[in-house]
Amino acid sequence: MKTSVHQWLRSGMLTSLLLLGACGGGGSSGGSASTSDPVAELPGTLVDTVSYASNANASLTSAVDATANTTHSITLNGVTIPYTARAGHLTAKAPGTGQDQASFFYVAYTADNQPAATRPITFFYNGGPGSASVWLHLGSYGPKRLATGIPSTTVPRPFALVDNSESLLDTSDLVFVDAVGSGLSQAIAPFTNRSFWSVDADAAVFRDFVQRYITVNARQASPKYLFGESYGGPRTAVLAALLESAGVRLTGLVLQSPAMDYNSNCGVVSPAVISCGGYLPSYAATGQYYRLTRPLVDDLSAYMTQIRDFSSRRYTPAVNALLAGGTVPAELPPLLSDYTGTTLTLWQSSFNMQAGLFRNQLLSGSLLGRYDARVSAPVGSALASEGDPSSTIISASFSSAITSYLRDTLRYRNASTYVLSGTAIENWDFRHAGRNLPDTVPDLGAALSLNPQLRVLTLNGYHDLATPFYQTEQDLARLNQPSRVIVRNYAGGHMTYLDDAARVASKADLQAFYRGTLTGVQATTPTANTLAAPPSFVATSIVSTLPSEAQQTPLRDPWVPSAQRPLVAPPPPSQGLALQREIEARMLEVHQRDGK
Repeated sequence: MKTSVHQWLRSGMLTSLLLLGACGGGGSSGGSASTSDPVAELPGTLVDTVSYASNANASLTSAVDATANTTHSITLNGVTIPYTARAGHLTAKAPGTGQDQASFFYVAYTADNQPAATRPITFFYNGGPGSASVWLHLGSYGPKRLATGIPSTTVPRPFALVDNSESLLDTSDLVFVDAVGSGLSQAIAPFTNRSFWSVDADAAVFRDFVQRYITVNARQASPKYLFGESYGGPRTAVLAALLESAGVRLTGLVLQSPAMDYNSNCGVVSPAVISCGGYLPSYAATGQYYRLTRPLVDDLSAYMTQIRDFSSRRYTPAVNALLAGGTVPAELPPLLSDYTGTTLTLWQSSFNMQAGLFRNQLLSGSLLGRYDARVSAPVGSALASEGDPSSTIISASFSSAITSYLRDTLRYRNASTYVLSGTAIENWDFRHAGRNLPDTVPDLGAALSLNPQLRVLTLNGYHDLATPFYQTEQDLARLNQPSRVIVRNYAGGHMTYLDDAARVASKADLQAFYRGTLTGVQATTPTANTLAAPPSFVATSIVSTLPSEAQQTPLRDPWVPSAQRPLVAPPPPSQGLALQREIEARMLEVHQRDGK
């Protein structure tokens, strides 16, 4: 597509006339932007007439950094917090050369009148790969959230967008950023979106965005946090190591339902060539939720402790023996049936049970959610039609809400479709550090080694059948750093924050984590002009219509194309000295990338 003229309109006046264009699928609007919309004439409004595209070969010929700027306030725990919202684009530039790489779309919320040197800043992003940050943005800890009522399926849709009582804005400034090829983020020529669709290139361009944001907004001294969900967990591990090596000191990392090692998740490497023992506690939690366990169980946390022990001591060793050619111990299927509520014959025929079979068989005639197994729908219903009712029930509301919220509340105007989830996942290069599928636990270890003060908090849902909490615990336990890697589990699914009780509990855990990590970093103190400091730590375990023109794909994170799934068991995860050697190798690699 040839270069065309685009105009940007802010505050109702033409601020610049730029030669901008889009290649490989990105269109252009051309001509002058209409000023008939009175909102377009309000101070702070940005009318962006660039046409953004999410397909693999799309690229912009050039880009401009500009944002819509609006002021708001929110009351949290009786304290009114005025804040500024900025929605728009910032260009990630290559280190050394300064070459434009990608135009990142982001929304930033900054509390007013706070000292930047001590005010934390947190960068949020979802996973996919190829998912926009809309799920965290309008579901978790931003100033607004969609009231989904999950796990209920009876809340009227579209869900209402409400003030978020659990917003983290009383603790940190918040930046929600979309990966290249999602939302409204796009590569800049000579790069295409596909140029950044790999484990390493994606993390590197995120590094360049974070560094540019910090520089442009003079946040070098601010305590810095990364918050990644699902595939955003692996991204966080690699990104943190890159940033630390580049001299950007991080204070904390938050991993929301992360998929740290794809090689250990039997749902990713299907057909199952490794044990599904990491899923068993989540099966049992789901059976407990539907009151199908024998006997019935009320204390979910204690029950999970029991099933973890059973999985590690009896089930997983038996599965490994079966995969090596052995037989199923006769006494185990009856126990598994009692623990999970599924039938004895199912466990006898499918001893190494994958989540897809479990979701289809636990409730006769119903399909359970993958992202949240507490959400179910009758087979053949609209909610079950896309394969995951817990995803289908929320997607249309998030799509419509982000469009209207950007346009009407944040006053960022653009005619392109905001892509919730594009085709990156189908074109992704999952290779990393010599493996066909990423194991990023060594990368996380490298970041922790590069910065001895760095801490990690992971938030998981008991009823998540995509990235099961117990598998995450096992992955992170390889680091053997329980004082620096903190695990919190809740009654909930992949997006624990959609559950009202879990969101309240996780907000308290997050505030405590920030306070703990800010010790010695001159954390803000409660005065008339600053925000209240977060409380002490709480308990570890707390129970509680898409646009047709866009390349929107169903949520599948974590997932890899069938051609990339191993047909034989991948090498076992490294432990002890072997893991330490991998960590040292990752540290050497990131230093070499930075020319150190």
